[in-house]
This record gives sequence, C-alpha cells and structure tokens, in this order.
Amino acid sequence: MESITLENYRCFREKQTARLAPLTLLVGENSTGKTSFMAMMRILSGIAVTLRTLDFKEDPYDLGSFDEIAHHRGARGGRADTFKAGFSTRLRGKKEPATNFEFTFGRRGTTPIPVGRRISRGENWIYELREVGKPYLRRAGTARGSWEVRDSDDDTNPLPSDEGLVFPPFYFLTRVSRRDDHVDGIEFAPLDGTPAINSEDLHKLGDLTRSRYRFRRQRPFASAPVRSKPRRTYDPSRPTPDPEGDYVPMYLADVSSQNEQSWETLKDGLEDFGRDAGLFDEIFIRRLGGKGSDPFQVQVRKFGNGLKGPKRNLIDVGYGVSQVLPVITEMLRPDAPTLFLLQQPEVHLHPMAQAALGSLFCQVAGSRRQIVVETHSDHLMDRVRMDVRDGDTDLKPDDVSILYFERDNLDVKIHSLRIDEEGNILDAPPGYGRFFMEETTRSLLKRQPASAV
Repeated sequence: MESITLENYRCFREKQTARLAPLTLLVGENSTGKTSFMAMMRILSGIAVTLRTLDFKEDPYDLGSFDEIAHHRGARGGRADTFKAGFSTRLRGKKEPATNFEFTFGRRGTTPIPVGRRISRGENWIYELREVGKPYLRRAGTARGSWEVRDSDDDTNPLPSDEGLVFPPFYFLTRVSRRDDHVDGIEFAPLDGTPAINSEDLHKLGDLTRSRYRFRRQRPFASAPVRSKPRRTYDPSRPTPDPEGDYVPMYLADVSSQNEQSWETLKDGLEDFGRDAGLFDEIFIRRLGGKGSDPFQVQVRKFGNGLKGPKRNLIDVGYGVSQVLPVITEMLRPDAPTLFLLQQPEVHLHPMAQAALGSLFCQVAGSRRQIVVETHSDHLMDRVRMDVRDGDTDLKPDDVSILYFERDNLDVKIHSLRIDEEGNILDAPPGYGRFFMEETTRSLLKRQPASAV
C-alpha cells in the first residue's frame, strides 16, 4: 500500500490521505486513532482480495459496532450514515499510475458492511453502490466518457448474507479482449453525451478490474500491544498464529525438530537481535523427553567477559524477552507475511533494546515487506533515523513515513512527515515534539526561588 484514505471513520471526520512506505511509524498522543488506523489497514488488505465482509471485532482490534465506528460529529452534528476508507497501490518496478481502491461502509443492524466500492487508475474507473431495496448501481468511465452498466442478472436487493460475497469480481469485464466491443448480457448506457463504448474502453476497464488479483492471498500479521506470559514448560500443540504470540514457543519447537537448516537460520537471526538488544546471546529449545509430543522449555543464555553464562528458562530472564520474542520471530520466519501491523513492540524493553528494534525494522522493511509500527519510543524512532542517515541498510529516506496523529477537538488530523538524508524530520507541525521540547527546556532552566518572584 502507498497510501490510505479515511473519511467519517471513528475520530477521522474530514477526508484525508496518509502516505505509507515500506516502514511507516505511527506517533502521537494516546487515543488519537493509531490503532484504528491499523485496524482499517487490515480490513482493506482483506476485502480487496476476498471481496467478503470482514470482522471489525477480530483480535487484536475490537472496533465495536457501526455506532462505535462511524464518526460522531458531536451533540448537534449526529453520527455519519456511512464511512469511507481506501488505499492506493502499484506494482514494484512498474511505471503505471497507482491503482486506487475506495470502499463505502453502511450498516446492517449494528454491523458495518461494505455497500459501495470505487476502483480507479489514471482516468479509468468503476463505481458500484449496493443498497437494500434499490437497484444495483454500477458505473464505469475512461478518458472518453462514462457509462451506466446494466446487467440482466442484477438483483434489485443484492446485499449478500454475512457469509457471501460483498461484490461480484467483475467477471463480465475480465473476459474482455481488445477485439471485443460488447459483453453478452451487459449493456453500457452512455451518460452525459458520452459516445458508445468501444473495444479499447472495455479493455482498459477489464485490465483495471484485474488489479486486485495482484495481491497475495496472505493475511497480515497484527500484534497485540501486550503479548503472552512466558511459561516454565510448554506442551506441544498446533502452532496457530495469534496476536499475543502464544503460538511462538510451539512454532520454535516445531522448526527446531523438523527442519535443521531453517532452525539454524532462524536461530541466527534471533540471536543477532538478542545480542544487539542486550537481551540474550543464545536461544535453545530443551526437550524434556525423546518424543515430539513430550513437553519442552525455551531457554536463553547471556555471555559475560568471554564466558558463557548458564542456560536460563524464559520465565527467569525478565519480561522483555518473552514480550519481544513473538514480534521478532514473526518477522524473521522464512514464510513471514508481507504486511506487519505492530502495536507498541517496545513494551517492557530497555532503551537499548527499543533502539535495536528500530534497526531490525530497517533491515526487514523493503519491496517485499511492509511494516507499520505504532510506537511511543523516541529511542526506536531515533535509531531508524540514524540507520537511514548512515546507510546501515538498503532503506532510503523515501522508504520511511512518519505519521503524526494530532488531536483537533473531536477530530484527529494525520500529518504525513518525511525524513531527509541526514535523518532530519521534515515538515513537522508545531505540535510535533512540543511536549518533549518543553520538558527539555524546563530541565535546563534553573527554577527561581519563590522569594525572587
């Protein structure tokens, strides 16, 4: 995703677009919509591929019902009837314009459901609106004009069941070739003096509808802000991913016993981070029996003065190790997803470990991995800026986006900030960093005695 657009969604009233990058850092005060922003990213990444209604209450994001999601304009303004969200994307290395997806969400009872969508690239676009009791509105356009699309099979009340497709996948246009100037059973009625549609128009629209098939059918990894508690001993079970990271010890045990090469690669990555963060130097899986079904323990070891310390159980080495292990394991595993949505990964970490996380993000983010991080850590932020400045990874200044969420009465404005080659933050509004500057100024000024006032 290159950008995300929100309107009338939770605390975001006015339509606004935020720039995304391979590494995007979300910063701002508490309760300014950062988690809501990531939740909508997951919704959009799923609906663009599956075209199905998605769960707004799926862990780790419980956004509530429609009344908790649609923006409320205050006592007199009332609640918005719909809310919108969308994103833009393009294939890496391609010079074609970005493809834009926008969805309109209405309600069925208390549940938000998509009722409209618009897909566009350049001057080509398709728009659909599905409302209960009304005809299925479908329109399309190119540089030559616009047409209303009428299908003899369209239902006048086409909203699907909760398990069904939200929208059909444009089969009538995916069949089009450059030689066609019509599609059986479909009428393109010209609007506002537009000429009749021709084969070139149909080909452009057909190519546009195939944009969604460029997405990988892989769910993003979304982490919870507080992760699972460590255990002294684990019983083997199926390692099904979860936001809290309960599955990670089982996953590590599976890899260590089933694929030696993958385990060594993953183990090396985990230990590299552990050393950089000052958390551990080695990690082990200790089997408490000879069978794969026997219990096991996760152990780590620290070095000191050239000596190897004892192996210590995960539960005995402080909370920071167990809290960060799910995040770094998910990022370093060989089959890692392409999109990471991380809430406060620095929780329970020492400043040195927080900075090491920033370096890891710079190493992992790139053309095949997109990382979005909600953080309150200046140490993490500063490390990202310094690593980009020093060229420690392939990440360039344009590959980093800082989104500053600023409260404005009942609304929130998102400022899209960049960094330059020296690691400086560009175009920051006055509110950005004001608190920290005020605290620094206070610490430098000598307090005057009361008698001198």
